[in-house]
Amino acid sequence: MEGSELLRIVDAIHREKDIDKEALFEGIETALLTAARKQYGTTGEIFVAIDRKTGDMRAFEETPDGQVTIPLDLGRIAAQTAKQVIIQRIREAERDSIYNEYVKHLHQILTGTVQRYEGGTIIVNLGKTEGILPKSEQVRGEDYRVGDRVRAFVLDLKKAGQKVKIIMSRTHPEFVAKLFALEVPEMAEGFIVVRGLVREAGYKTKMAVASTDGKIDAIGACVGVRGTRIKNVLDELKGEKVDVIRWSDSTEELIANALKPAQVNFITLDSENMRAKVAVDDDQLSLAIGRRGQNVRLAAKLCKWDISIMTETELESGSRDIEESPDRIGRFDDDMELGGAGLTGAETFDDPESKES
Repeated sequence: MEGSELLRIVDAIHREKDIDKEALFEGIETALLTAARKQYGTTGEIFVAIDRKTGDMRAFEETPDGQVTIPLDLGRIAAQTAKQVIIQRIREAERDSIYNEYVKHLHQILTGTVQRYEGGTIIVNLGKTEGILPKSEQVRGEDYRVGDRVRAFVLDLKKAGQKVKIIMSRTHPEFVAKLFALEVPEMAEGFIVVRGLVREAGYKTKMAVASTDGKIDAIGACVGVRGTRIKNVLDELKGEKVDVIRWSDSTEELIANALKPAQVNFITLDSENMRAKVAVDDDQLSLAIGRRGQNVRLAAKLCKWDISIMTETELESGSRDIEESPDRIGRFDDDMELGGAGLTGAETFDDPESKES
């Protein structure tokens, strides 16, 4: 192969695969070195060098008497070995190029299209490579067809053989936080920070936000004018409810915010055991508890306090009915399936077709 032809091949692969030229030259040198050793069986130290400007190839052996040039007139078997090594190196270089491009998106959101299903796993076409959306990272009730657009959080990324494995998630709590960051410039710029986020994917998220600038209202910025910003997030979550609450360093205020949209009358704290008893009016009881205890459960996770919900009458009378109703108790250390981080919110926002609280 003439030097000019080699340069054209390297340049074409570089442009088509976006692989660094130096990596290609080094791969070819390694392949030729392997083939030369196989062809000549020399015991000395062999070197192969390619001139980066002319493409001329040179092989030589270091001997006690100096350098001895070795002809690169390789036999059929040696040439086949060189070809196999070159192909392997090109694939590895292509993998490294793809990895370096996508590692910048780790813990960010990527958009792709559903390419195929492998069992319950969705394979997502991301352009230069594929993403993997395992069944465990899919939101229950969401259904995708081949060709559908899908957005997901990049959970993990690693090299696997000659490929790049990109694990994606739509259930992770950070997926919701990143969606807000895309819609809320103040959050992307650091003027609004997420102080807590808990999620039961597909049903409800609670996110607590705070402002680092006294002129910016954290909740108002997340909601947007006439709810435009949060609506885009809710559309992507396909009906999941989102409670955006205001963060507070006061435990009582934070718990009260976390239990919204229910209105809290007063809170009694047991700091030693990290337990809070919350009193609400009778007509606020079911709202504070939520469907199957979901609201109080997420509030407890967000605040990192056990929370018991009672009416004022029950609290004053010392009623023990609450002990027979576990849905009224939220424990922050209970295991539960969470798909995201939590935010605290002062209001509940949901689509008209979203699930019941």
